[in-house]
Amino acid sequence: MADVIEINVSTGERTDRDYTQAEKDAMEASKPSTEEKWATIRNKRDVLLARCDWWASSDLTMSDAQTAYRKALRDLPTQSDVDNITWPSKP
Repeated sequence: MADVIEINVSTGERTDRDYTQAEKDAMEASKPSTEEKWATIRNKRDVLLARCDWWASSDLTMSDAQTAYRKALRDLPTQSDVDNITWPSKP
């Protein structure tokens, strides 16, 4: 099975071909690094924490579920597989 299907829009002619090595190299180079993936995860985590910061106001008492959720968010970077992050569910 071919990687690429090219269709000439003028003639409708279809050409099936495999990726060239240069195309494969370009796709590999465009993938984010592990460090970039962790940065993205931390940014998302920081946004989620900021959205529930009000729970920790001095005049409120967080439920156990809220406390566990915030702890799970803070602990996300300790997970080992950057491509398979388990995000906690917001209570």
